[in-house]
Amino acid sequence: MVGQRPDVAFVLGGGGVLGAAEVGMLAALDDAGIRPDLVLGTSIGAVNGVVVASDPHGAAARLEKLWTELGADDNPFTGSVVSRLATLTRTRVALHELEPLRHLLGAILTARTFSELAVPFQCVAASIERSRATWFDRGDLLSAVLASSAVPGLMPPVEIDGEHFYDGGLVHSVPVSRAIELGARVVYVMHVGRIEAPLTVPTNPFQVGMVAFEIARRHRFLAELDDVPAGHEVHVLPTGDPPRHDDPRQLRYRNTDAVPGRIETARRATADYLSTLRQD
Repeated sequence: MVGQRPDVAFVLGGGGVLGAAEVGMLAALDDAGIRPDLVLGTSIGAVNGVVVASDPHGAAARLEKLWTELGADDNPFTGSVVSRLATLTRTRVALHELEPLRHLLGAILTARTFSELAVPFQCVAASIERSRATWFDRGDLLSAVLASSAVPGLMPPVEIDGEHFYDGGLVHSVPVSRAIELGARVVYVMHVGRIEAPLTVPTNPFQVGMVAFEIARRHRFLAELDDVPAGHEVHVLPTGDPPRHDDPRQLRYRNTDAVPGRIETARRATADYLSTLRQD
């Protein structure tokens, strides 16, 4: 795609372990023969997205295998309470080290730079020093994806060229506008499901926090959907079973029990959506 504008973009948003839903969406797109000319990712969407960009053919199957077979030995967020406290004592800012996730990415990717990817890919991270979104599209691939995935408190910030970065979801959780800016005509949005469920007025302190968090992460996405130019298509793919904003189970970031079901439900829901598109 060198020198050409992309026609089809895949945009993958953030959301931790709920990102398994994106794998089901990718599987449905693959079954429908839809391939990207451009992949954009934030946080867990950057992790899923870079696997797609490395080799779109069969990427969904590789991701499903990775997600469903992730064991204690290769899960970057495993560890006892004692080990997490030890990491916090050592880093002073995080419960988990960066290296396990770097090792996992290194094991599933052959590319080490953006230029080695089969499909153009970009990911976003939040600069601490500049308080701005930073898009990575060249240089060291693993460091960029780590920066986009560095959830504050769970992982330490990632240093790149003397600058420090946290999770891209802080600044651009579902980057639809970026795909439009780069010239994509058709955008398929993959997300973790939170944006599908309507918010309700909170009735307890926990719900207050979650509603505030959801407003902060949703408002830019909704504004970008309102501003999609004429002649462009943006398809927000369904998860089939969106998590409620006030369900405390979504905070269990290390629990992968629901992963297979989340993948399959999103696959079926997205397949039905794509089938309806073809009929229309």
